[in-house]
Amino acid sequence: MRISGTVKWFNDEKGFGFITRDDGEKDVFVHHSAIHQPNGGFRSLQEGQRVEFEVVQGTKGPAAEHVVKLES
Repeated sequence: MRISGTVKWFNDEKGFGFITRDDGEKDVFVHHSAIHQPNGGFRSLQEGQRVEFEVVQGTKGPAAEHVVKLES
């Protein structure tokens, strides 16, 4: 199931951050490897950016997979 949300924060140096879910559930961890980048290149997210993703159970809690940036 795809869920939408807003990037709470993302650290380019560490390659991860968190997304606030629109459905009010717990924030989810996002790793740079989960970000869909159609043209290749650097995988990053900006604070406040709208995204759509799937939630999977990671080793330390919920994590985002197949993250797609939404047009603003």
